[in-house]
Amino acid sequence: MSSTFRAVQWNRAKQFYDGILLAGVALYLGAYLTLLYWLDPPKDLPAAIDLRIRAFGTCAFLMLTIILSIGPLARLDHRFLPLLYNRRHFGVVTFFVALLHASFLVEWYVVQNALPNLYDELTKVFDYGKFIGFPFKALGIAALLVLFLMAATSHDYWLVFLTPRVWKGLHMAIYAAYGLVVMHVALGSLQDDSDPFLPALLIIGFACVTLLHLVAGWRERASDRAGACGGGDWLLVGPPLSIPDKGARIIAPPNGERIAVFRDGTQIGALSNLCAHQNGPIGEGHIIDGCVTCPWHGYQYRLADGCAPPPFNEKLATYRLRIAHGLVEVDPRPLTPGTPASIRYK
Repeated sequence: MSSTFRAVQWNRAKQFYDGILLAGVALYLGAYLTLLYWLDPPKDLPAAIDLRIRAFGTCAFLMLTIILSIGPLARLDHRFLPLLYNRRHFGVVTFFVALLHASFLVEWYVVQNALPNLYDELTKVFDYGKFIGFPFKALGIAALLVLFLMAATSHDYWLVFLTPRVWKGLHMAIYAAYGLVVMHVALGSLQDDSDPFLPALLIIGFACVTLLHLVAGWRERASDRAGACGGGDWLLVGPPLSIPDKGARIIAPPNGERIAVFRDGTQIGALSNLCAHQNGPIGEGHIIDGCVTCPWHGYQYRLADGCAPPPFNEKLATYRLRIAHGLVEVDPRPLTPGTPASIRYK
């Protein structure tokens, strides 16, 4: 393989994040099992295993809901960016929680010598045409496979090997996994109405994810409409001082990727708004230590030419700029990544 392996950097922030994450999972599972054991002690081993199935299943669904909420929350409030920075760790832990949920399900059938029943349930073709009676466990297995694929390719090695665009597209399958989990929980609840907590958790979780994405999308669409000014070959950005110092204005061309126009004192540069690492919104970052810094994972690029400082070799597409009648304008046609294109104003 041609990609270079890079070891995981276990910095203090990641260790603290992972410690909080694991403690939160343990606290939820402990509280859930303790409460149910107190309210309705299991009468036999299958009943005890069933409680573990429910505890780990609801935990996995809740974690997946939080994962899908982090993105829009970070767009709405930058204080959530630390969660976004370590979201892949969250996803890997979610996969293992879901895997334990599935393993307890298999154990439930094994202790009752009923494993063939699980096979029959999953292979009855005619049942897949039903609504009540649909083999909802198959949906959970499909979601688990998607989560496994994402966890297995979560390391930056696969990001480099597959290229950011392909890797990003692959990891968008998280929405397919969430849809499968929602249907898995919904059909399971309809077929077993003994636990009112499950449908309540499903409705609240799905509503939160949907609402956050709608609000974030509406806000981003409004920003795009405000930034898509001008016509012809050049787009209007505005007076130089309308661009925040050490920050950017994001311009949305009628057709094409967003453009981040940064200002560093009297220097102005225009870069692709897609970070070369994970296609993060680099225009929402700031200039730190003289370099444009992505808010997601801290990847940096020179404003003059869009090149990452040595020893890194990532490059962003740049755009031509000009000042006409005291206003900054940008050519929406991208230049070759790494092409010097920044200008200075007086």
